[in-house]
Amino acid sequence: MSIWGALAGGFIGTLVLTTALRAANALDLTRIDLPFLLGTAFTGDRTRAKALGYGAHFVNGLIFALLYYAVFAAIDYSSWWLGTVFGLVHGLFAATALVNILLPLVHPRMGTPHTSAPHVALLEPPGFLMLNYGARTPAVTLAAHLAYGTIVGLLLDWPG
Repeated sequence: MSIWGALAGGFIGTLVLTTALRAANALDLTRIDLPFLLGTAFTGDRTRAKALGYGAHFVNGLIFALLYYAVFAAIDYSSWWLGTVFGLVHGLFAATALVNILLPLVHPRMGTPHTSAPHVALLEPPGFLMLNYGARTPAVTLAAHLAYGTIVGLLLDWPG
């Protein structure tokens, strides 16, 4: 188990997660675009928002991998299957508390369930499990986060 394995897993896992979510968006399985959602917190320019969002998403992926590493190191055990469990928890946290509750509190361009009629938000709030972005969004998001967790756990345990 090493911090370099965690960072490698975080990078590759985030690449897979982001690509899976982007592909699901292109295939009309979901309307969610997490990098765009993150990027619009920094700028209203759509092109810059996507670039900033991808950068922020990769930084977040590395941070989450380091959090996985810290827990694995604390319990002195790592494996691909435990990484998958962490990915499930991570995905549920992202789809419920992180994007649904915390992000709208700090995002200047996102509406909330309490946004008044005269206030026009540029982005629809994701809603519980991000269901405002489509009925298949929870399944797509969880599958992508399961893959992320599996990859982080696998590379942490490499060559285990």
